[in-house]
Amino acid sequence: MSSTATQPPGSQLSDALARDRLGVAAIVFFMMSAAAPLTVVAGVVPTGLAVTGLTGIAIAFLAVALVLAVFSVGYVAMARHIANAGAFYAYIAQGLGKPFGVGASWVALLSYNMFQVASYGGFGAIAQPLFLDWFGVDLQWWVLALIAWALVAVLGVRDVAVNGKVLATLLVAEIVITVVFAIAEMTADGFTPSADALDPGSLVGAGSGALLVMAVTGFVGFEQSVVFSEESRDPRRTVPRATYAAIALIAVTYAFASWAMISAAGDDVVERAGAEGPELFFNLAAVQLGDTALHLGHILFLTSLIAASISFHNIIARYMFSLGREGVLPRAFGRTVPGTGAPKNGSLAQSAVGLLVIVLYAVFGWDPLVQLFFWGGSGGGLGVLILVTLTSFSVIGYFARKPEGEDLLHRVIAPVVGSVLLLVMTYLAFDNIAGLLGVESGSTPAIVVPASFIVLLVLGSLWALYLRSSRPQIYAGIGLGARSATSAGGFSAALNETEYPR
Repeated sequence: MSSTATQPPGSQLSDALARDRLGVAAIVFFMMSAAAPLTVVAGVVPTGLAVTGLTGIAIAFLAVALVLAVFSVGYVAMARHIANAGAFYAYIAQGLGKPFGVGASWVALLSYNMFQVASYGGFGAIAQPLFLDWFGVDLQWWVLALIAWALVAVLGVRDVAVNGKVLATLLVAEIVITVVFAIAEMTADGFTPSADALDPGSLVGAGSGALLVMAVTGFVGFEQSVVFSEESRDPRRTVPRATYAAIALIAVTYAFASWAMISAAGDDVVERAGAEGPELFFNLAAVQLGDTALHLGHILFLTSLIAASISFHNIIARYMFSLGREGVLPRAFGRTVPGTGAPKNGSLAQSAVGLLVIVLYAVFGWDPLVQLFFWGGSGGGLGVLILVTLTSFSVIGYFARKPEGEDLLHRVIAPVVGSVLLLVMTYLAFDNIAGLLGVESGSTPAIVVPASFIVLLVLGSLWALYLRSSRPQIYAGIGLGARSATSAGGFSAALNETEYPR
């Protein structure tokens, strides 16, 4: 389909994303920028240590990487048959049924928006004391958050390749500084290798669910290879290579850096994490590297948060594009800007959500570090874990009906093993949600966060059933991507589609 075939003359929007813009490296940059290595190591890990008191994070990173690698065997196999910017939404719709797919899309939008706004909270809270130290300017956290928000909003309507170049530059710098700081911590006096950080027993003991969700949070973004499949070069090769490369790089970086930090801090690491927060990682390295390196680390920490915001912004905009293109959301979201292929309306909508959250937190005086950055990231991690689990089962369902072209490992063995492991992880996450958030069991956050995902899954499914009865043309195209486009031909093809569950 031509990118403008369904548009009236003079239209300033099209219904297609830009093609052949991204190679393996560019997609890996998007994936790892969403994962934000320096943000996770210096921000999430110390905050998580302080809130949960759990130190087995390094082994948790490795365990989650193993589970996600098993899951990805079937995931990338399905990507060879489906190219859709809706990723989880499209896969679940075609594997478990259209109602589940629409419900999952609502869960995805909430999850990724939680990550997006969490990044703004983290940037503002962490930049505030730094700007006072560097420039003698005492700005409110929300002023700084709005500066980051404005930058992301502008880049969100630009060519995806421009975003990729920005992310590549920021990502390489933050990975290098993360590794250098971790090595410096290993050479410090009093460094004692921590056995607790790598103890497999921590994965089955008390609080293991909280530990695993913390680790999952660090991997969010690995699924972006499929989100960008419509914009990649040769997606059959690009998607699997980018997926496995990102999982491996993320796991090694996180496990090594978090182990080094915990080992260097010693037995009082939890207390120090509570007192120093995100500064713990930098303070430990500064003993060896000096103040210049400390300032550089702080700068890259802030750019890491911006890079994560850019990456999540792009994910959300493409989810909304996919849903708008198929008519599940208003059609206006399924339009892109000719030339750049940017999903402009979805991008603007996400910018509006980000602005609203920043304003609300500023007006009510809520804590941007714990109640926005950590809670938002942790809640988003739980949502993505739910989505990954549903997607894993959808791979089984899809290949049960369409086994052609894939061997037993890709369509049965790996998806079944991955589904069982992910189901266990999801159960543990729900069971330990209070510990993860650092609140009392039965408190409002411990109830609202997990319940919100269940409610959205149900409401989205009901919306799909409404579409089936009132707008059968739209319902028929759910999960079909470009084949469900707004042209009459697209509708006809969708109505004749019988290979997916109803």
